[in-house]
Amino acid sequence: MDGVGVREEAGWAVREVTIAVGPGELYTLLGPAGSGKTALLRLLAGFIAPDVGRILVDDEAVDGVPPGKRSVGMVFPGGALWPHMSVFDNVAFGLRARGEPAAQIARKVKALLSQVGAAGLEARRPPELSGADPVRVALARALAHAPRLLLLDEPLDGLDPVLRAQMRLEISRLHGEIALTTIHATRDPAEALALSRRIAVLSRGTVVQEGRPDEIYWKPRNRFVAEFVGAANLVPVRVVELREVGVVVETPRGARMPVPSGDQAWALGSRGLLCLRPEALTVEEAALAPGGIPGRVVSHVFEGARQRYEVDIGGGTLRVEALTTALHARTFKSGDHVRVTAAPETAMLVPDEPVAGGGRAP
Repeated sequence: MDGVGVREEAGWAVREVTIAVGPGELYTLLGPAGSGKTALLRLLAGFIAPDVGRILVDDEAVDGVPPGKRSVGMVFPGGALWPHMSVFDNVAFGLRARGEPAAQIARKVKALLSQVGAAGLEARRPPELSGADPVRVALARALAHAPRLLLLDEPLDGLDPVLRAQMRLEISRLHGEIALTTIHATRDPAEALALSRRIAVLSRGTVVQEGRPDEIYWKPRNRFVAEFVGAANLVPVRVVELREVGVVVETPRGARMPVPSGDQAWALGSRGLLCLRPEALTVEEAALAPGGIPGRVVSHVFEGARQRYEVDIGGGTLRVEALTTALHARTFKSGDHVRVTAAPETAMLVPDEPVAGGGRAP
């Protein structure tokens, strides 16, 4: 996609989007409802046409190519199977439309259903399927005509957490087997982080950050990404020292911490938000810790292998998720004075700007 945009009555559904997906890559579009994910998939599938920009598949412009001739497979939310057809007929539909011999179709359908973990379901109708089987059958149907591009539009939407986690593994395994270029849309950050080689985070129809899962999680570029992709503590700070590889920031109560500067150009006195992931923080006794952010424990929950704290640091509260081990099982109680520390590489300074939101662009 090169500078693609789509206008709707209320404004731009997609605006100036440029993304390049490599052969065999599993690429994820991540964003809340109304951020433009489905519109981008529909553009690639040919269901809608761009108002500006170009769409290329394998370096071939496909803007004027009808959907049926783009060699694109698509899985819709919940599978969207034809309820009056059997599983076999759902998967075989496209093969029959191409005029393939019946015996060849039978072999292909059986192999595909086995590959996606739906063997033995050929005679059932979609209303008789349960759990994640509709998604598995929809995957088989999308792959039946050997597409050059697979589009997954929130395929796990509606599944319970256990099935979602199971299907993430199955989709990852399947992608590893077929190595098919795949673009996956979801509003579930955990799903995006688990499945993707690269992620584009969308807000109001635009890409606000693109990168590897670890970059998106640990190095958010703005407040929206920091808060949307996982839990985040955002501490107001100001820049008090400039260094070659980062800056030193100071909290309202005077605690100082060195952090990477990211891709921002910071000046002395600049205001920003220090992004600290709860699981990257450590709680230590105030009298014994030389650095960190001082505070007071206001709540504590013990969960066996994990302990959750809320620490009042004056003007805000830090959420901390600390692992419990046999060697380090120290527990702090409400009222204890502590210091919260973090390795500099796990912290990120982002601009103190209003949350962009995820809905449609005005």
